[in-house]
Order: sequence, then structure tokens, then C-alpha cells
Amino acid sequence: MCTMTEDNEEIEIISDEVKIEAEELNQQAKKLFLTGKYDKALDIYSNAIEVNPYMASYYGNRSFCNIKLECFGSALQDANKAIQLDPKYVKGYYRRASANMALGKFKLSIRDYESVLKARPNDKDAKMKFTECKKIVHQQAFAKAIAVDDSRSVVETLDLESIHIEADYDGPKLVDGKVTLEFTQELLPYLKEQKKLHKRYAYEILISIKEYLSTQPSLVDINIPMGGRKLTVCGDIHGQFYDLLNIFDLNGVPSEDNPYLFNGDFVDRGSFSVEVILTLFSFKLLYPNHMFMARGNHESVNMNQMYGFEGEVKEKYTSKMVDLFTEVYNLLPLSHCINNKILTMHGGLFSSDDVTLEDIRNTERNRQPPESGIMCELLWSDPQPQNGRCPSKRGVGISFGPDITANFCKRNNLEYIIRSHEVKPEGYEVAHNGKCITVFSAPNYCDQMGNMGAFITLFSDLVPKFTTYEAVPHPSVKPMAYANSIMSMFGLM
Repeated sequence: MCTMTEDNEEIEIISDEVKIEAEELNQQAKKLFLTGKYDKALDIYSNAIEVNPYMASYYGNRSFCNIKLECFGSALQDANKAIQLDPKYVKGYYRRASANMALGKFKLSIRDYESVLKARPNDKDAKMKFTECKKIVHQQAFAKAIAVDDSRSVVETLDLESIHIEADYDGPKLVDGKVTLEFTQELLPYLKEQKKLHKRYAYEILISIKEYLSTQPSLVDINIPMGGRKLTVCGDIHGQFYDLLNIFDLNGVPSEDNPYLFNGDFVDRGSFSVEVILTLFSFKLLYPNHMFMARGNHESVNMNQMYGFEGEVKEKYTSKMVDLFTEVYNLLPLSHCINNKILTMHGGLFSSDDVTLEDIRNTERNRQPPESGIMCELLWSDPQPQNGRCPSKRGVGISFGPDITANFCKRNNLEYIIRSHEVKPEGYEVAHNGKCITVFSAPNYCDQMGNMGAFITLFSDLVPKFTTYEAVPHPSVKPMAYANSIMSMFGLM
């Protein structure tokens, strides 16, 4: 039996028995959500919606679950549906505001809080969040208004000679501004003890890596020669420095005989991002032809402002260093091709069928990620189980199916792709009939996801071997310790 809404939309009459069944599922999902099992909660919320698709609160709950999983596009869709079903459902506006805020769309968040306050003028929480969003918008407008058109690099404004190295500094030292093997051997235990590399050396590393990366193409070729040489591919590290050290304990530090490819998202979330990135850059300078690094979606200004890296660099070093990191991140390669047969990128594939490796190689990358196109999709896209393409669950990039992956590989004479970007329970996932592999190297992500970490070992036969591992203890500094304080207001910490 059906009835009609005011908008002439036909809806089914739901029996009391069905309503009870749906509510039982909703309560099961809530329990899973409260224990941090967001993936499982999402599935059960979806079951509740399938049983009773007319409850605004079910969509609101699933929206919050999607926010926790950083699926902000899906969170927006659910919030919009909740509001469509019940325009007076206040949490729908809260959820939509949170998702828009996470995507950096603060003006849209403000609009939703205006709606909340119109309905609930005495809602203190809404007033606080509304005020914070307006503050950010005003700060951005002010910064834009006073910005000086200065095309100079931060490097040109630095006076390294004026940065003196104190006599009592007992940490690793560069030799004539160069990274040496001895430097890296001293750096890892020094940083492990929560000591800080001297500011002058940190600047010198950034200046050197910027100069090197400026000579690299957007697509870098890697060759694994015959004779037992291997390449290790790691996914997201996200500031989990002690888990990075564990990878090196398990697999050896980078060297000419032990090359690595780190596939983006080195920073943010975890609160030891500075230690991670300085370590990786040091090895890159020491072994430029045996240490490879690709840009992730978190190597960008917006992500760094919200998720902790900017705050961490300001706390440990200087604001000027934040700007220099941005210049360096803009030069990181977007993709790597291994033995002409495996393409790696942080995110995934494209909204167009005709993208070639040459198109990637010719992509201009020295900028902040755009909201569409090859660069955006390399950093943001995700695979999906069904064929075809769909709007991204993240709100940026696309979701692509097995047919898209197969066609891309065939067109470009590839065997498969390796990407990262998504937490996986086992640290990796093989999908799309073996042609799309995800690797994620940050175990127990954000100290709450309970996932394994993984890395991939490749030899010249290109058959992937997976190594998984659990998280190791780290000092009592919580993830997101340096994140923008507004994140906690919106339930994103």
C-alpha cells in the first residue's frame, strides 16, 4: 500500500512489524558505532534503511558513520536525504555542516547552522559551531585581502647563516648541507627519543629536496632488475612514525639494495608527521634512485590546515617552514610506473576512458590539487565493486569499477595498479579481478580503527607479496593533537 507526499512522491506504508525490525537494526548499528566499528555499523544502518527507507534519523546516523570513515560525499547525500524526509530534523543539518566543513566548504556549513538556529535559537552548540565557521570564513577573507603578490619562494627569503647551531645540540648533523649515511643512522634513534632535528638542518633538507623534485616528471619510471632485487611499496603512513620505524625493523631501512616506494599521505592525523616526513626526505636525498615518494591528497594546504600537519610544524618549527613544505609537496610526483607494467598512485583512476600514461606524465602538478581532472583523480578516487563509475563517497574524485580498471590497464599495456588512500582491515586488499591492489601502512589508524598495516614486496616477476603487521606502542601523544580545534566540534577527532 502506498500514499502520496505533498511533493507528489509515492511512498510505501510501513507496517509496525517492519518498523520494529528496522529499529532493532538501527540500535544494533548504534552499538557498533559506539565501539568504533564504523564499517560494520555502516552496513547495519544501510540494512535498517533498506527495511524502512522513510526514517530521517537512519540517514542521519549513517551520515555520521560516513563522516567517521571520511566518506564526506556519502555523508552529504545521507544528510540531504534526511532533510528531504524531515525538514525539521535538526541533526540532518548538523551532519551536512560537518561534511561540508571537512571538505573545506565553510560557507555552506554556515548556511546549515543558520537553519538550525532559526529552528532552535537557544541551541548553544549550534551557536558555537556557527561562530567558529564564520570566524574561519572571515579569517580566510582577511588573509586574501591582505595577501601580497609575492612570487618568491620561501627559499629566497631564508637566511640560513643566521640560524645558528647551539653548542649543546647533540643531534645528527648534515655535512656541508648534505645528507650522509651517518646522518640517517643517527636520525632514526634521535627522533625515536622525541628529540627535534635542528631547525637549520630541517630547512636545508627541505631546500635540497625541493631542488631535486623540481627536476622530476609527474610520472616517474621505476625499474626492478633481474637477479633478486626487490622493491617495497608502502601506503599511507599518516604521521605514525613509530609504525614507520617498525616497517624498517621488519624490512630493513631504505638503501641501494633495499629500495622503497611510499605512496602518499605521509602526514596528518598522526602526531609525529614531522618525524615521518623528515625521515623519508632524508632517505630520498641519500638514495634518490632507490627511494620514491608520491603525493597523496593530504600533501595539500587544506588537509594540512585541518588535520594537524600545519599545527605540528608551527609547534615544532616555524610558520615559514609550513609554507616551504607546501612548495615541496607541490613538486612531489603524482604517479610511478614499475617495469612499464604496474602503475601506482595514491588514489585511483579517472572519469575519462582515454587517459594514457603520457597524459599523466604531462600533467602540471606544481599547484594545489584541483577539484576535477587527472591530478585530482590520481589523489582522491577509490575503487568500487560494481562496474562503471559513480560519484565519489568522499565528495572529491570518482569511484571506479572493475571494468574501468581492466580497460585502463588494457589501453596502457599494464598488468595491474597499486593504490592506497583507504583503511583496510588486513592492511591491503586485492580487488577488480586482481587488477587493483590497495595497500595501507598505518596500523590501528588514529589509534582507533584496529586495522593491520601492510606493505608489498615486488621482484622482477611483479607478483605481489604482502607483509602485514600490528601497531606498535608510541609516546602518549594522541592522534590529531595538532589538528584545528574545530575538528573536535564536528565529531571528526
